Amino acid sequence: MDILTVIIQAVVQGLTEFLPVSSSGHLSVVQHITGVDGEAALILSLVLHLGTLLAVFIAFWGTIWGMIKEFFLTIGDIFTGKFSWKNMNGNRRMMFMVIIATVILVPFYLQDFFTARQGDGDIVFEGVAFMFTALLLFLSDRFGHGTRTAEQMTVKDAVTVGLFQVVALFPGVSRSGSTTAGGLLSGLEKQTAVTFAFILGIPAILGGSLLEIGDALKSDMELDWLMLGLGFIISAVVGILSIKLVSWLVKRDRYKIFGIYTAVLGILCVAAGMWEHITGNTIMSLITG
Repeated sequence: MDILTVIIQAVVQGLTEFLPVSSSGHLSVVQHITGVDGEAALILSLVLHLGTLLAVFIAFWGTIWGMIKEFFLTIGDIFTGKFSWKNMNGNRRMMFMVIIATVILVPFYLQDFFTARQGDGDIVFEGVAFMFTALLLFLSDRFGHGTRTAEQMTVKDAVTVGLFQVVALFPGVSRSGSTTAGGLLSGLEKQTAVTFAFILGIPAILGGSLLEIGDALKSDMELDWLMLGLGFIISAVVGILSIKLVSWLVKRDRYKIFGIYTAVLGILCVAAGMWEHITGNTIMSLITG
């Protein structure tokens, strides 16, 4: 892969991992158009996901560190008999909700549900998933006006958001968009929904990356560490900027902008995929003449 391809995919990953438009769907479409596939696509996607993981840690370090401290304090409270489910602060309650929502996802990750559609060379499926993402975003923008904070989160909230995250295993369905929409539709206030959705992404991204590392280690490709390092840095920097953008847009009730975008993109992907099926040609062949 040349440097331009790496930069494009790093920017796409950094933006779309947190903007509610689906990073897996966009990377799939970009790789489909540019003709990047196989082991090269797998290894680059792995590195770019790790870059966006770093972005989450940087953007939400205060809350994440608070949750880590509460984890150890909780263990101490359990052994000393001081633990109380009703009287938990925001960081401790969010820690438990992240665990519950993640447990729901684990069986689907281990069974590799849904992900077989990614990299299948057909973007019609991604197009339909983009339109489904648009529907979620429109619904959350219309009905997501809750007021409950982290201290008021319930197990029902965690289960709901966890199920929304399961749906996001489909390439083209945004994980951040689905989980944020799940939080908003559950009645969480906007900043709490965004924070919970992005922190919930840490185990999801890390788990997916660990699974991909096994496949990457089996590869006999000669790795270009300079290119991979460049992609990692770009995806992290762009990721931080996109997190800030999402927080700003959600606060100002402009989430539906992404609904319009994913709806249009979905229609274009379905149309392009149908054209490829009918003509037997690819979009890349059309671009290159």
